[in-house]
Amino acid sequence: MTKHYFCSMNLPAVFVDMLKGLLPTEWEALQLAIGQSEASVSVRVNPLRQIVVPQGADRVPWCPDGFYLDRREPFTFDTDFHAGRYYVQDASSMFIHHVLAALVREPVRYLDLCAAPGGKATAAMSALPMGSLVVANEVVPQRARVLCDNVMRWGNPAAVVASSTPAQWGKMRHWFDVIAADVPCSGEGMMRKEEEAVAQWSPSLVEQCATRQRTIVDDVWPALRPGGLFVYSTCTYNRQENEEIVEHLMRHYGAQPVEVPVEPSWNIHPAVESPCVAYRFMPHRTRGEGLFLAVLQKPDDEPCVPFKPKRLPSTSPVKTQQPQEWLADASAMSWTMQGDNAVAVPREHAVSVDVLRSSVQVLQAGVTVATAKGKGFVPHQALALSAALARGVVCCEVDYRTAMAYLRGEAIVVDAPRGYVIVTHRGAALGWANNLGNRANNLYPKGLRVLSSHIPETEPMVVG
Repeated sequence: MTKHYFCSMNLPAVFVDMLKGLLPTEWEALQLAIGQSEASVSVRVNPLRQIVVPQGADRVPWCPDGFYLDRREPFTFDTDFHAGRYYVQDASSMFIHHVLAALVREPVRYLDLCAAPGGKATAAMSALPMGSLVVANEVVPQRARVLCDNVMRWGNPAAVVASSTPAQWGKMRHWFDVIAADVPCSGEGMMRKEEEAVAQWSPSLVEQCATRQRTIVDDVWPALRPGGLFVYSTCTYNRQENEEIVEHLMRHYGAQPVEVPVEPSWNIHPAVESPCVAYRFMPHRTRGEGLFLAVLQKPDDEPCVPFKPKRLPSTSPVKTQQPQEWLADASAMSWTMQGDNAVAVPREHAVSVDVLRSSVQVLQAGVTVATAKGKGFVPHQALALSAALARGVVCCEVDYRTAMAYLRGEAIVVDAPRGYVIVTHRGAALGWANNLGNRANNLYPKGLRVLSSHIPETEPMVVG
């Protein structure tokens, strides 16, 4: 049976009192939406896979790649999910796509400071101008691993995943053109989806989060260049974690509010009792969960002196042609060995990636093409999902049951020449196998494997 996110709950009285003060004329509708209505389900398609929103789908108004689902699908059993053809994301959070598309006109260095699990970072990759570099950061190691997986599935080679503190980023003075901080918060906007968000909420949690948020924005602010844009967001409702943090940036750093063009039909609520410009997504007004977002511009009255590290990291070149033959345009890439891995980074971002490697903890950058083994190389999972993959690589189409067996890490039989082949289903690449003839060694990474042995009677098809 498909699980629906629906709850009828008693919200804490002190939380309801906060809603009354926040929206004196609308609090009852908001309370009803949080406590007694069903959360929406939405996905965003990946334009790098040449996927478009299905015809007739109920589109997310502020994101051309987003659409709503009638119900929550078993995404684990949809091969398109594992192939990176779409990302499951709340519709409100897709507003970042509209913000960046509306305000950023030239290639930028973009930092998503609190990026896990990766929804807003992958949205930025689709929205920003060609030539931009997206740096997705997550300081919590377990969450950073999830971020790496989701960025890899999205397949954009102009991306870096890192795991460093806001203070470490702050040392990279004036280096970024745009910084987005979707900061950890009290999660009031997730109450409809997660019962835990209700159970853990308290006024003291709100205070703790607000204190932490001020520290985060203070620490990272120096990394933004003069005139650059700072996108602040949370998934909570109260003013302490929203308007008051934005006002802190305005008061202490002279940050200037930036308006984002929106349609009245989107029914977005403005800032509450504040001189700042902000966009509040409320479930009684918009089809999605709670989101607060504000854009600020850093004053440009000081000279921009971009950060330069004292020393760039030493690198070793890739001395063999084999991995380079697996990319569509190897000459457009800068190649290095990172440990046992042959890594390719777009040449236009090679120096920037070197600066990052010398300054913060980089987990992955560009495309990990292959891993050295013996005298040769084994192609990497990231290559199979990358938009930079060569068109001539041998692909082997399999049926749904075989595709799910592959995603579980089982040995499969494929009808293909001997050697490394990409396993595909419905034309979407899933990963590599080494075809030995009578069987194929499964190269799908253990950390990505589907653990369930169950297969639905009907194959899920979210994007058709």
